[in-house]
Amino acid sequence: MLAHPEAMGMALAGVGAAHAAMCAAGLWPRSHWLGPNVLRLPPSADDCVALTFDDGPNPALTPRVLDMLDQHGARATFFCVGARAAAHPELVREIVGRGHAVENHSMYHRLHFSVFGPGRMLRDIGAAQQVLTDLTGQAPRFFRAPAGLRNPFLEPVLCRLGLQLAAWTRRGFDTRCGDHAGRVAQRLTGKLAGRDILLLHDGNPGTDAAGNAHCTTVLPGLLAAIERAGLRCVTLRAAVPTA
Repeated sequence: MLAHPEAMGMALAGVGAAHAAMCAAGLWPRSHWLGPNVLRLPPSADDCVALTFDDGPNPALTPRVLDMLDQHGARATFFCVGARAAAHPELVREIVGRGHAVENHSMYHRLHFSVFGPGRMLRDIGAAQQVLTDLTGQAPRFFRAPAGLRNPFLEPVLCRLGLQLAAWTRRGFDTRCGDHAGRVAQRLTGKLAGRDILLLHDGNPGTDAAGNAHCTTVLPGLLAAIERAGLRCVTLRAAVPTA
């Protein structure tokens, strides 16, 4: 640009386009642009789906979710926030004791996680990894970013910690309040198919007009729909090979 000042406009436009593309990659939770991202179960699990629950554990809701899963013999994956797990250690152990998997959803679930630098990202995810490993006796294998948002620093950090990024096939958008439970369910079951990874929340849940948490109102019908489709619910770690 110093040698050819007249090209500065084009150069700046190119830099801007590159930053815009990077931002879009981070803001699209299901993208592969910033590294590997598990969006569906492998072909070997074509008769399975993975139910995943984010933002817990939540003593007001997680036990109810566990009871519903037990009634259908379903297994699920709980992406737990490290600080919340540390506050409710027995509930985390109960999740694992009842046949489910606990995975890493960061230590504090900061909404600005996607602008963390590599050092802070490593400390945050690493702290959650340590807490969850100590509580369950098994190291988490998967990580889900808060709100699914990330930046280019994440993949090297996950590699260092032995974690795989996992997003979802479809989500219920069940953190919205006032939404009708049927609408939340339709987002999850409308195109239900083997190998799907489905996202609900047992922490920070949205509620319907009557104040009922979506995860508890939607889950029974969702489990019934999965059974009618001839599918079974498995954990991510049971279905996805170790990287």
